[in-house]
Amino acid sequence: MNKLKALFCILIPLGLAFLLNTKINTTPPLLKFLNPFMGFWQNAENNHFMFNHSVKIKGAIDKIEIVFDDRMIPHIFAQNDHDLYLAQGYVTAMHRLWQMDFQTRFAAGRISEVVTSQPARESDRYQRRMGMVYGAENSLKGMMADPKSKEMVLAYTEGINAYIKTLSKAKYPLEYKILDFKPEEWTPLKCALLLKQMSAVLAMGSDEFYMTNILKKFGPEITKNLFPDYPYREDPIIPVGTKWDFKPLPIPATPKAFTDAVTGDVKTKQKIEGIGSNNWALSGSKTASGYPILANDPHLDLSLPSIWYQIQLNAPGVNTYGVSLPGAPGVIIGFNQKIAWGVTNVAADVLDFYQIKFKDSTHNEYWYNNKWTKTSKRIETIKVRGDKDIIDTVYYTHQGPVVYLQKPKFNKANNVPVGNALRWIAHDQSNELLTFYFLNRGKNYDDYRKALTFYTAPAQNFVFASVDNDISITPNGKFPLKWKEQGKYILDGSDPANDWQGWIPASQNPTVKNPPRGFVSSANQSSTDQTYPYYINWEFAPYERGKHINDRLTAMTKATLDSIRLMQTDNYSVMAQNLMPAIMPLVNKDHLNATQKEALSYLTKWNKRYDANEIAASVFEIWTKRLSDDIWSDDFEVAGIPMRYPSRDRTVEMIINEPKSKWYDNTKTSKIETLSDLVNEAFKYSCDSLERRFGPINSDWNWANVKQTHVPHLAKIPGLGSKVLLIGGAKSTINAISETNGPSWRMVIELGKTPKGHGVYPGGQSGNPGSKFYDNMVDTWAQGKLYDLFFMQSPTDASGKIISRLKISK
Repeated sequence: MNKLKALFCILIPLGLAFLLNTKINTTPPLLKFLNPFMGFWQNAENNHFMFNHSVKIKGAIDKIEIVFDDRMIPHIFAQNDHDLYLAQGYVTAMHRLWQMDFQTRFAAGRISEVVTSQPARESDRYQRRMGMVYGAENSLKGMMADPKSKEMVLAYTEGINAYIKTLSKAKYPLEYKILDFKPEEWTPLKCALLLKQMSAVLAMGSDEFYMTNILKKFGPEITKNLFPDYPYREDPIIPVGTKWDFKPLPIPATPKAFTDAVTGDVKTKQKIEGIGSNNWALSGSKTASGYPILANDPHLDLSLPSIWYQIQLNAPGVNTYGVSLPGAPGVIIGFNQKIAWGVTNVAADVLDFYQIKFKDSTHNEYWYNNKWTKTSKRIETIKVRGDKDIIDTVYYTHQGPVVYLQKPKFNKANNVPVGNALRWIAHDQSNELLTFYFLNRGKNYDDYRKALTFYTAPAQNFVFASVDNDISITPNGKFPLKWKEQGKYILDGSDPANDWQGWIPASQNPTVKNPPRGFVSSANQSSTDQTYPYYINWEFAPYERGKHINDRLTAMTKATLDSIRLMQTDNYSVMAQNLMPAIMPLVNKDHLNATQKEALSYLTKWNKRYDANEIAASVFEIWTKRLSDDIWSDDFEVAGIPMRYPSRDRTVEMIINEPKSKWYDNTKTSKIETLSDLVNEAFKYSCDSLERRFGPINSDWNWANVKQTHVPHLAKIPGLGSKVLLIGGAKSTINAISETNGPSWRMVIELGKTPKGHGVYPGGQSGNPGSKFYDNMVDTWAQGKLYDLFFMQSPTDASGKIISRLKISK
């Protein structure tokens, strides 16, 4: 008995020690996590930052001085380009190492090395099979082929690794302790992966599978009617009537098989509004100062740590300020002494799927151009924490990877057709870093145009302004030369006529300089009117944001920082302006209960603004979403056949101009429904759902409370995101804020003899939740205010509000 007791006395502590030092599902190893010497306590930062310190980095060429202002934004002063990017890598890692690590692991399909869940494994397979690492490898070849970008990448990598070497376990960022893994050496490939991930966020969406299913179900006539190639209303980025000063290349011939498919010889064999952004530049003729003002607010999924990292880079030949992507060198959006620039997403069609006919189940050969052609194989080894590796074989045709041979149970893959090869611009060799290298150093319009020639993907609307009083905008990227509608539907992978047939010359990308109206702008709407000779895509973002921006800028005179700042937070809805007159008269007041009548009275008095305290905005938003579902769900939601709804633009056009359309009838009921029936059902649904959730009409019905905007943690770790921010805005307004998506960086640049920069993002410079600089800018962002950006001219510049200094030497 004594021996048994002794055995228990040994085994129980050993068992507890094992359990408390082992990560179990999402629970961190508690002894490690709570350890006062190495656990999370070590991540707390005090609020006193008035100190100077220095480090030695073996690869540094000369002395580097970095000063941090009162928002912990680094201003780097170096004597050469190598040291500039080495220091950028060092300070970015100092503040954002875990974020950089996690984002590139995600891009590379390596989350299973850290998280053991089944969704993590499916995510890793998806990333690998979409060719993310393959594309990053090709991009890296492009970067390393040019001496300037090669120096940028290698020095940046060197700086990151120099910081990693300084870390003890006690100083690991908090998320490493929660997820129980450790930093690994940074590689140049990770810089490329970060840029590929940005391409995936902005340009990996694909409707070909949905549109092909729609074409098969409804036929070409209905498909063309409901999914037109140009919207009902539009206010394009390049002003209507702009002359194209070039001789276009011949457009590839449309294959007969495609013409047959979309004109009638077909044989049987709710789109959510996504990533958006705004940018614009006003000529000095429309500003109080007589110099241009440029504004940019790219809309992305919000997260803590922030997507962006503010920084100033100063070395011989360059002095630039703006935001960078943690993991990539240079400034992506920003300004210097002479110019300013910004970007929004183009939504070009640079991703196509090709149906592949394999010879047999080995997938070693596929039919192309009337002969069997060999595939190539890429073996993807996915390491799984605490389990055996997953070995995945991906077959590649000349178009790209055959993403899936069997349909996975993974929501993100719903738009991926089985047995199809993926042709995606992000797989090609490229070198976007050179674009930002030259923009950072740009002095005038010619430098801007030169910089754009190096840019491939994701295609962006590059807005530009200079102290010379030039303004311009260019929907820019490497665009395939396509026949019209090529890629709107799944393509036949056996026919060479369906391949991309070359490229639109960079000089013939749509652009405008100094238009007579005195401004340029974009909000992800159509790039051009229908006179542009090339096909970029058949569908872009809805026109309402762009229309309201253009209306406001047209009317604006003597513009100042404040007029532009307030415009960025404009909550007026052009969609409500267009739709309310058509649906309000259809509401049957005699069949409403007391709550519904009260809600209708709010709508009657509504100013069509999605302000935080607007009850009518909540009712209208749910009402119109339900109305869209009522119109389309019976026809476009079919089990096992993924499809999408017609666009918002087409839906609004139909409601306004086609009140007797057959699409209002619900085919699943015996009754023949009318538009009035659907409007009333949707209105009552909106009121009832709000009443069930919040009770009788009260302040809880306010739009901000219904919308629940917040900034979640990047890895969705509970407690590390922001509070709920009671603010206005909606996807259809200039201030395009939804629950967790919105302006990821608001910037206004006033050019002049001395440029004045202003900006904010919903986060902070530090990635450490224990730092006061983790989320210190969130409230300012939510209030629609901007900080002055200290554009320092030297390390001793008194304008900088410096709280800390770091000196780097070799």
